[in-house]
Amino acid sequence: MRAIVVERQGSPVTPNITLRADWPEPAAPGPGQVLIRTLATAFNHMDLWVGRGIPGVPLTYPRVSGCDACGVVEAVGPGVDKAWVGTRVIVNAAVPLPEREHPADPPATTLAPNFELIGEHHNGMLCERFLAPATNLAAVGEADPVAAAAFGLCALTAWSMMVTKGRLASGQSVLITGIGGGVATAALAIARQRGCAVAVTSRHAWKLDKARELGAALCVLDQGQDWSKEVRAWTNKRGVDMAVDSSGKATHLNCIKSLARGGAYVTPGCTSGPDATTDLARVFWNQLRLLGSTMGSNAEFREVVSLFRAGTLAPVVDRVFGPEEYGAAYARLEGGEQFGKIVIRW
Repeated sequence: MRAIVVERQGSPVTPNITLRADWPEPAAPGPGQVLIRTLATAFNHMDLWVGRGIPGVPLTYPRVSGCDACGVVEAVGPGVDKAWVGTRVIVNAAVPLPEREHPADPPATTLAPNFELIGEHHNGMLCERFLAPATNLAAVGEADPVAAAAFGLCALTAWSMMVTKGRLASGQSVLITGIGGGVATAALAIARQRGCAVAVTSRHAWKLDKARELGAALCVLDQGQDWSKEVRAWTNKRGVDMAVDSSGKATHLNCIKSLARGGAYVTPGCTSGPDATTDLARVFWNQLRLLGSTMGSNAEFREVVSLFRAGTLAPVVDRVFGPEEYGAAYARLEGGEQFGKIVIRW
């Protein structure tokens, strides 16, 4: 079958990508698994990390990345309802791992789920067919496969950190840094769906223009200045209720300074670096909440996908490529040129 393959680890990533026509077909689905014929695959920043190498995760090459796809179930393994066959689905790439059982361990009441990711720890969805756990599927009806593929992981990530963990309430105010990426545009859609006023930042004026069209009320051109003053002025010095920040080092402190008392700083990543400077005096005095989040559960996945099926939430699609245009797709992702999701239509 055809697959877009990371041949070797390296940076830049794009020169190490090929399109193969002889990638091995998946095995027959095992217990609890389904075989999916891919209609469309969407890129994430994770695809670049797989190409560059991930600290602490032993990856072998060549390998297939990709953790967002829409496809049709072609076969099911033992124990899976045959009604899935022929169903158009998207997949939660986050597969929960069982917790260890040790006699000296305390109760696991505080433990967050431990995930492995299809497309990172295992070969992924940038190919014509792949296996997935049936428990990680969500049906999307006759939805456009490009939009469906673009929706999954980013919407789940934003929903889990903003709604489940951050407890975002209707009518609150939200700050989103680095608008243009998949998670940031999903966060904007969720905030607007809940009637929230939204401020966004970007280093690119054209991305701010697009965010304004999608309902952002304050658009801040980030040129390295302390833009927290502009955000606080926008809120009449109150501060925002939530800051959604996947940049990290470059934007963290400005986010902390932008928050209202009791506000939440939520982060699913740190693309500009993990070693941020913070302000602990503001954290304790303003009783702030700092929340890390990665991916989400299957229950959260089905919850947010129900809003996609209902037409309440939709992804932003940047550009659609064919498989043979894999180089241009990777280059666009690696250059940070996109606003929304880059998709391969198979």
